[in-house]
Amino acid sequence: MSKDVVKVDEFEALAKKKMPKMAFDYYASGAEDEYTLQQNRDAFSRIRLRPRILVDVSSVNTSTTVLGFRIAMPIMVAPAALHKLAHPEGEVATARAVSAADTIMILSTTSSCSMEEVAAAAPGVRFFQLYVYKDRQISQHLVRRAEDAGFSALVLTVDTPRLGRREADLKNKSTGSSMLASWADKLFDRSLSWKDVKWLKSITKLPIILKGILNGEDAILAVQAGAAGIMVSNHGARQLDYVPPTISILEEVVKAVGGQVPVFVDGGIRRGTDVFKALALGASGVFVGRPSVFGLAVDGEAGVKKMLEMLRDELERTMTLMGVCSVDQISRHHVETEHEYNNGCNCSHHMHSKL
Repeated sequence: MSKDVVKVDEFEALAKKKMPKMAFDYYASGAEDEYTLQQNRDAFSRIRLRPRILVDVSSVNTSTTVLGFRIAMPIMVAPAALHKLAHPEGEVATARAVSAADTIMILSTTSSCSMEEVAAAAPGVRFFQLYVYKDRQISQHLVRRAEDAGFSALVLTVDTPRLGRREADLKNKSTGSSMLASWADKLFDRSLSWKDVKWLKSITKLPIILKGILNGEDAILAVQAGAAGIMVSNHGARQLDYVPPTISILEEVVKAVGGQVPVFVDGGIRRGTDVFKALALGASGVFVGRPSVFGLAVDGEAGVKKMLEMLRDELERTMTLMGVCSVDQISRHHVETEHEYNNGCNCSHHMHSKL
């Protein structure tokens, strides 16, 4: 049970023991050689922290605002398909845990519970992740349902003209995965382009976050197309292998948008220090995917709640030890990238920072 878990990574090992192999592999695997899957984690370990000392940290506050919504921490739950593969209560249990943690959940289009069920499960702020289908009326109907069910934003996934090649699923001859793949090939629109972002904006008043951006050029186009936010994401390394780890692209995207819209990041976040590093590099918040479904598999609602509590507690401890009292005090001079320490950066931009 989750009460014995002391770090988020442990949920994965426990979930592996508890779940059918096919279901576990579906969640855990990445595309092809899984190079990017490993790099999503490893890239965080190459960023160093630069703590400031003798700062009054008697009161540390992890709360923040995302698209105008006040939440308890800048740690939110990313969309993931088919939570009932992890637990019979599926996304309803996840939603209750996220509500208890006072943060935001993105519900997947490929959820195993309806958006109405999830909306009724618990109070709180929720976003809806959307795929645009060849038949635009299906997408339009989903948008209306999301609006009617009280969802606060749409998250348009832009990196999936077709599904990536996940070889663990092929080996398992995973029924769920092959159904998803054929469903995606039949319904997903490979002609999706920037004009469709404008179309989506024209049919809803909800803010639209674009999920799946991996460079500054596309980030600029996203802002021009009217996106309210950007999520730097490589789809949990499940789409195209050998793309960069998300944390290494974050700063490029942040610089490109120049503060016009908030930038979020997902992929490989397992520690409070990871969250802190992402915020220092300019993210307005982070999303966790696999830890949510593994927590759900281990202990249902309580497992997801424990996972989120652990990340929040770790972030608060990191902030305290870094000499930071609030999320908005976390800045670029609190971290040092591999490029900086390998190239003998004299950190002059750090030296001139305010105390």
